[in-house]
Amino acid sequence: MFGEAFEDRESYTKAQPDDQYLIDLLSSKAFIAIAAINGQAVVGGLAAYVLPKFEQARKEIYIYDLAVASACRRQGIATAMIEELKRVALAEGAYVIYVQADYGDDPAIALYTKLGVSEDVHHFDIPPGESGV
Repeated sequence: MFGEAFEDRESYTKAQPDDQYLIDLLSSKAFIAIAAINGQAVVGGLAAYVLPKFEQARKEIYIYDLAVASACRRQGIATAMIEELKRVALAEGAYVIYVQADYGDDPAIALYTKLGVSEDVHHFDIPPGESGV
C-alpha cells in the first residue's frame, strides 16, 4: 500500500521484516498502526511512533507514514485515520501529534494545514557511522 502510494515499491518490499519482527513491532507501545479497509482491500495506512519526552513526563506522536490508495483519495480517509490517531493519542497521554510534509507535496500540505498549525523548519537526515568532522 505505501510502496504504491509513494511510488517507491522497492523500499517497502525489498527487505520486508520477518513475522517475529512484525509481531514485536505491533505489540510495542512505541508504534501505532492504523489501516483503512474497504471490503477486503487496504485503502489507507498510517504508521506513527510514540516518543516519550525527557523534559517532562509526557509524550508526543510522530506520523512517520500516511498514505491512501490513489483511487480512494479525496474521500476523507486520511482525515479519518488522523482522527483515530488523535483518539489514540489522548488515550496514550500524548500532548501533540506532529508530521512532516515535503515541499511540493501539495495534497499533504493541504491536509495538514486543514488539521494543524504549520512550522517552517529544516529537516536533516544524519547517517550513523559517518563522521561529519
